[in-house]
Amino acid sequence: MSWIYKGMVFTDEMIPDDAIGFIYKMDTTYEGKIVSYIGRKNFFTDAKAKILKKNLPKDKRKKTYTRVRKMTYGNYYSSNLVLKNLHKEGCPIRREILRICYSKTELSYYETKYQFVHEVLESDEWLNGNILGRFYKQKKHDR
Repeated sequence: MSWIYKGMVFTDEMIPDDAIGFIYKMDTTYEGKIVSYIGRKNFFTDAKAKILKKNLPKDKRKKTYTRVRKMTYGNYYSSNLVLKNLHKEGCPIRREILRICYSKTELSYYETKYQFVHEVLESDEWLNGNILGRFYKQKKHDR
């Protein structure tokens, strides 16, 4: 399934020039109920690409790698293991972009904000297990 943004299918051409990533929500059916997950994803990653021998610099001290910006969001189905496995099994997963962000700080802030606003740790309807690695879902006996 494609990413949805403001009710439309999101395409690469819709990425703003200075945007670095987005906050997303994924929904699917798991064990007979609808479950969701909120997270963040970068549009691009810097990957190392080896320089071809004919293009090697004359100065041997220079690195033999160059950086290439590579799109990483298109086939992304979350870091959550339940969602990854459901995707592998062919279950439909609705992927929605909630907000486009323009800095790492903004990405962190809005991911956290959406997770707290939607109370992702307080309900079994959410697959999120923690927020910022500091706040965790309580086990049934801890309540």
